[in-house]
Amino acid sequence: MLHATEHAHLPTAELDTALRGGPFHVALRAAIAARGLPLQRVQHHLSRHGVKVGVTSLSYWQQGARRPQRPESLRAVRALEEILQLPDESLIRLLAEVDERAVTGRPAGRSYRSLIEASDVLDRLRAELGWSLDGGLHTLGHHECVRIGARRELASREAHHIVRAHRDGVDRFVAVHHGDPGCRPRDIRVRALENCRTGRVRWDRETGVLVAELLFGTRLRSGDTFLFRYGIEDGTSGPSREYLHRFSFPGGQYALQVRFDATALPARCHRFTQHSAAAPRSGRHELPVSGPHHCVHVVEPRIRPSIVGIAWEWE
Repeated sequence: MLHATEHAHLPTAELDTALRGGPFHVALRAAIAARGLPLQRVQHHLSRHGVKVGVTSLSYWQQGARRPQRPESLRAVRALEEILQLPDESLIRLLAEVDERAVTGRPAGRSYRSLIEASDVLDRLRAELGWSLDGGLHTLGHHECVRIGARRELASREAHHIVRAHRDGVDRFVAVHHGDPGCRPRDIRVRALENCRTGRVRWDRETGVLVAELLFGTRLRSGDTFLFRYGIEDGTSGPSREYLHRFSFPGGQYALQVRFDATALPARCHRFTQHSAAAPRSGRHELPVSGPHHCVHVVEPRIRPSIVGIAWEWE
């Protein structure tokens, strides 16, 4: 909190613009200027939040000479949002969006804003289908295979789930597909492949989110396991640059494979993780496109609430 002698200035047009579009260092500089705080006072307020950051680091951050990356620095950014009276995650969002650009020199495939908007839409669509929380199922295993077509588009994907019911009466699963920007959800097809059939389907055109019921044809008892498989036929958008999966609950193994058409091979691929949509990407590791099958993969032995994905670059 600010002392009574440190009256917050009214947000300026420059601050509003910077918070909407960034970049991070411009927004931070505008926020500090709008509050009329010298860096020494900002440092003092951070120390009261239990975060130690030097004045020199703060100066570098607002000049764009350095970028907060370490866990302690990211704690400082979240504390700055409170100290500078900014909307929650307004600075950390800009930092997350710039993270991929700083590493690759190219914009991230999915921005924080698009992920949050999709999350809000997803909650609404799930509610329309009467699906809440985890639907009474724990994930024991989840394997996905994504196919990128000759036009560099997300052509299709197939998912194989192994689940265990933790309450009686579970008889369905709600699958989620988030198409690439510009996709046409109404033209995307859901295929029930094994131990299920397709029920109701809902979509949102603006975000490209589609949800579909997969009906088991039986009611599980608590403790029962179940295996099912389904596919998504997409191919309705332009060039794809990444595929990611967002996990809200812990679970078992997750494996993601991306297979590229032989006529459309990427220049580079890498895996990444994010603690949340607002967090910078981390865990970057290069993935060579292998052999005659032209594919890359990642395996997570145990799912944690996070985002896991693979990104690639085209020449």
